[in-house]
Amino acid sequence: MVSKTDRKMERERRHKRVRTKISGTAECPRLCVFRSNMNLYAQIIDDTAGKTLASASTLDKEVKTKKSNKEAAREVGVLIAKKAKANKIETVVYDRGGYIYHGVVKELAEAAREAGLKF
Repeated sequence: MVSKTDRKMERERRHKRVRTKISGTAECPRLCVFRSNMNLYAQIIDDTAGKTLASASTLDKEVKTKKSNKEAAREVGVLIAKKAKANKIETVVYDRGGYIYHGVVKELAEAAREAGLKF
């Protein structure tokens, strides 16, 4: 009998594989994305210090779209870029979190680039 693959476990495996190559420093922190069925989250993380420097999600008051769709991804991308600029962060390393670079993950990245983040 064919067994069904566990999608969450497969995503976590891909994320671990990517994380062996990507790490955030104080000069160039990591922009990490997590998406659930209901919401979308983005964090800028300094892995050497183990601290979150900035975060944004669809749960924030500034974001008007409260879903996990492309409109919300665009708003979260602009918001995370604005918070990064406030913390004097210019360049980041993009961590797609094991997700395919498509849809909301791509929209968030493009919106953050248009708002001024370099990666």
